[in-house]
Amino acid sequence: MKHNVMRRMLSVSLAAAMAVSLSACGPKKGGQAEKQEMDVTLDQIKLGEDYTDIEADLKFLTHKTDVVDTTFKGYIEEFQKLYPNINIEYEGITDYANDITTRLTTGDWGDICMVPTNVDKDELGNYFTKLGDKGALAENYEENMLNNFAYQDAVYGVPSMANVQGVIYNKAVFEEAGIKELPKTPDEFLDALEAIKEKTDAIPLYTNFAAGWTMTAWDAYIDGGATGDPDFANTGLTKGKDPFADRGDGTGPYAVYNTLYEAVKRGLTEDDPTTTDWEGSKGRLNNGEIGCMALGSWSVIQIQQAGSNADDIGYMTFPITVDGKQYAAAGPDYNYGINCNSSRDNQIAAMCYIKWLVEKSGFAQGEGGLSIVKGDEYPEALQALEGIELVVNSPAAAGEENLFNDVNNDSELGINVSGAVPTQIVEEAVSGNKTMEELAAEWNEKWTAAQESNGVEF
Repeated sequence: MKHNVMRRMLSVSLAAAMAVSLSACGPKKGGQAEKQEMDVTLDQIKLGEDYTDIEADLKFLTHKTDVVDTTFKGYIEEFQKLYPNINIEYEGITDYANDITTRLTTGDWGDICMVPTNVDKDELGNYFTKLGDKGALAENYEENMLNNFAYQDAVYGVPSMANVQGVIYNKAVFEEAGIKELPKTPDEFLDALEAIKEKTDAIPLYTNFAAGWTMTAWDAYIDGGATGDPDFANTGLTKGKDPFADRGDGTGPYAVYNTLYEAVKRGLTEDDPTTTDWEGSKGRLNNGEIGCMALGSWSVIQIQQAGSNADDIGYMTFPITVDGKQYAAAGPDYNYGINCNSSRDNQIAAMCYIKWLVEKSGFAQGEGGLSIVKGDEYPEALQALEGIELVVNSPAAAGEENLFNDVNNDSELGINVSGAVPTQIVEEAVSGNKTMEELAAEWNEKWTAAQESNGVEF
């Protein structure tokens, strides 16, 4: 899993690191990489009919260290019933987000990986195989889930699943605290945490601060889920003026981050954030020692399976209401990407396996996520969210595909990358050295400077 060492190291642009790579796809010609596109794409492959005799040995880098020898081993066995000559070796990486950034620049990292979130879009084709045109892939997959790693309509990464961003909670703890309706605003949520503290023995909100990577969950709430606007990430955040300022209506990034600040400040979290234990927290939420945690929907299955109280585990959208309506941010989880330096046979074999994983393995449903395949049903764990509008961020405008990454990197705030902002919130709420207003002003100052250096005009 990810690790706290990410905090600022990953704010450095991956593109800058890649500039020294010797392994961009295609042979060099006149100092530039001559682009060589595969003549096979995902949408062209018929599983179990095409390339069934292809031979390949694939290496797959994954962040899912906990299921390499169990679930993934079973996937390989099932896949090989269709493709007996394709062998797959998984390598689980504990500090995935940090390590993959380094390994990707070498070109020698295997055949399939989960694409790092900070790859600039105009660099994708230098390191990953084109999986198809967005329009063709959208015949079978949800088109708005293909945006993260698409550039000029070419798709280089396909999501393993989609996540909803919300709060996982223990129903029995909420009931014991007398919480009869799920909170819909930050104030209602903080009141609920107060009730849990007063009426139960549970830790109201467990931050999982020490794990580091878990803190990025708070970043995932600040756009569509907090505004109801699929364009906010590109307009209100990337190009908006002072996006972290208090809107005064309990919506937007400030409302999200202030909820965390107030929870810590009021003593509604664990006593010492530096001693939290991610693995242990799953069982503690399951057995009612913890009231809730801020995590994506991928966490539901893990926590249900962490004890004997699966039926007590519920999932709700983040408690923000916009003009009387609640929204939930939804978007792709890690995307599968194929190394364009791999042999042609290995690239085709990798496409077959990725296609099988997305369409046949049941991975998304088994992880408590949403399948990106059109027509697939919600998993049981998320059916309570039906009726709440899911908001998927719109793609950036042509020519601005890298703008958010550039502003984010230059600001050193590490939104959705390092968890630096939520981490700072916890630290300052514990110490009491800075108010939330002072923190927001600092972030706006850094963000504005980064916007100006990247030519953003308000």
